[in-house]
Amino acid sequence: MEFPQFKNSYNKPGIELLPHRSPFLFVDNLISADETGAVGEYTFTMEKNEFFKGHFPDFPVVPGVVLVEAMAQVSGAALVARNALGGKDKEASFLLAAVDNARFRRPVRPGDKLTTVVENVRVRSRLGVFALKGYVGDELAAECEVKCVLGEKDK
Repeated sequence: MEFPQFKNSYNKPGIELLPHRSPFLFVDNLISADETGAVGEYTFTMEKNEFFKGHFPDFPVVPGVVLVEAMAQVSGAALVARNALGGKDKEASFLLAAVDNARFRRPVRPGDKLTTVVENVRVRSRLGVFALKGYVGDELAAECEVKCVLGEKDK
């Protein structure tokens, strides 16, 4: 499946863009982003993701809340990357405020690469609304809408 390409290509690891760290960093790579959306990816593995050991150990799947978090982190990484590209002295920060209409279409399992496509629905000075879709290959795995409270933090 061809995913949208946004104006700015990054190919930047999430660890450079987000405050999250292992075991709660779910962005391997921010691929592209602009003011309309973003694309990022993360590969779930037994080695990186300890939750697989206890979440249906005979048929390990990624918990839905982790899928939502992984997709939301892509939108956060895009905010930070766009802010840095604009030469601002501060980095963007965000806190999840709401999750709406979450749907899980197929299980995400160890070894699956989740590609998240973010559509910026509305970004204002303090509130961002994002439509998130997570794909494994060509298949839609999960989708939701999130609202984030936006702010800035000193570098």
